[in-house]
Amino acid sequence: MNTSSTYNVVIFLNSTFYTNSLDQIIEPLISNQSAIVYLFNIHNQEKLDLTHWEKKNNNIKVEEITSQFVPPTLTEETLVIDALFGFELQHPLSGGFAAVARLINSSKSTVVSIGAPSGLLPEDNTTNNLNHIIKANYTILTEEPPLACYFDENQPFLGQWNILPINPKKEEDLVPFTSEEEVIDIIKPRRRFSHKGTYGHGLLVAGSLGMAGACSMAASASLKSGIGLLTIHTPLCNRAIHQVSTPEAMVDCDTNEICFSQLLDTTGYKAVAVGPGLGLAEESATALQHLILQCEELGTPLIIDADGLNILANYPHLYRNIKGAILTPHPVEIERLIGKCNNSYIRLNRAIEFAKKFEVFIILKDAYSFVICPDGSYQLNPTGNEGMATGGSGDVLTGILLALRAQGYSQEECIKLGTYIHGKAGDLAALQVGKIGMTAQDIIKYLPKAWKELSETALKYNGFNLFSNSTN
Repeated sequence: MNTSSTYNVVIFLNSTFYTNSLDQIIEPLISNQSAIVYLFNIHNQEKLDLTHWEKKNNNIKVEEITSQFVPPTLTEETLVIDALFGFELQHPLSGGFAAVARLINSSKSTVVSIGAPSGLLPEDNTTNNLNHIIKANYTILTEEPPLACYFDENQPFLGQWNILPINPKKEEDLVPFTSEEEVIDIIKPRRRFSHKGTYGHGLLVAGSLGMAGACSMAASASLKSGIGLLTIHTPLCNRAIHQVSTPEAMVDCDTNEICFSQLLDTTGYKAVAVGPGLGLAEESATALQHLILQCEELGTPLIIDADGLNILANYPHLYRNIKGAILTPHPVEIERLIGKCNNSYIRLNRAIEFAKKFEVFIILKDAYSFVICPDGSYQLNPTGNEGMATGGSGDVLTGILLALRAQGYSQEECIKLGTYIHGKAGDLAALQVGKIGMTAQDIIKYLPKAWKELSETALKYNGFNLFSNSTN
C-alpha cells in the first residue's frame, strides 16, 4: 500500500552518493516535517545508518530499496529532495532510476536537487535522454560547478542554483575563469609624460543607413577605454550623427551614401575593428574582403564583429587570412562560421577547433562568455549580468577591444581584460539602474568607473605610484 502521500517531504537517496556532509543540507529541509526516505541500495551494501535523522525527527521513515520500488504519490504540496547521484554519473540514467526521473518530472512537486539534478552529466549531454534528467526548481551544488552548469540549455534542469562547496575540487579540475588578479596584472599604468599618440590610433569601420547607433556606441566605448585617437569610417549619411554623438572621434566618410564600400588603406592605424551596424550590402562584402587582405599584408591587428562576421561566413576561403584576429560572435554568428550545433557543448568545442585551425582569438558571447585562444585553451568570464542582454551591448565590447589593441595589448590580454571590464561596467550599471531598464548606453556610462575601480585595485596590489614622474 502506498502511504507516501501522508509525508510532506519525499527524499530519494542513493547509498553510493550519501556522505555525512550531506546531513547539513538535508536535515534543515526535513526539520519538523513528516518525511520518507527512499534509500536505494541496489548493490546491497551495508545499510546506511540514518538513525540520527530519525532521532531528531520522529516523523521520518526510512525505506530501503534493493530491487522493486513502489512509486510514491507526489503532490503539489510535496517537497522532493533528489540526492541520488549529483555529478557522479558518467552515463545517462536508465532503468529504474530513469523511471524515478520521469515520476518526479511528471509531478507538480517542488524539487530540490543536491549535488546536481540526477541524470545531468557534468560536461557533454549531447547523447543524453533529456526526459531522464530530473528538472529541479533549486539545485544545491556540493562542489564547484562543472561545465554543464554554464550552458543555457541546462538551466531548466538546474533551476536556481547555489554552491555549498562541501566537496572541494582540485584546482586542475575546476572550470577555468578569468580572475580579477589576472586582469589587474594585465592593466598598463598610464605614463605621466605621454600624449594621444602614445595610446594608439584605431580605425572603426561601422554603420550603414539606419544603423548609426551601433557605430556610435562602439566609438563611445572605445573613447572611454583609453584609446589615443579614433577614426570612424562610415557612410556619408551618418557623418552629422557621429560628429555630434562622438565629437572626440574623427569621421572619415565613405564615398557611398548608405553603406561601406570603399577600399581602405589601413597604413598608420594600430588596430582596426569592423562590423557593428555594417549591413550586408554587396559593396560592403567586397570592401570587407579587401580590408581583411590588407590587414593581413600590413600586419594590422583586426577585430571582426556582427555583420563583419556574417559577411565573412560567406567567404570561407578568407578564414586563412584572418590569423591573429579577434572574433566576437554570439551563438548564432559563430554557427554561421562553424555550422549548426545541437547544444552549447558542441558549439564550444567547434569554436575551439576553429580557433586552433585558423589561429584566431574568439570571444563566444553568452551569459557566461568564453574567451578562446588559438592553442585551444579557454576561460569563462565571471562578470556581467542578464541586463546586458540588450541591443548594442556587443558593439560596446567591440569598441573596448579596439581601444585595447590600439594601445598595444596582446590579443590574449585584450580578450580577457576587454570582456572582464565590459561585464564589470554592466554590473555597475545594474546596481544603479537595475537590469530590466538597462541599455547599452548605461554600460558605456559606467565604463570610466569600471576602469577606475580596476585601476585602483591594480595600484593597490601592483604598487603603481600615482605621484611618480617615471616614464616607464
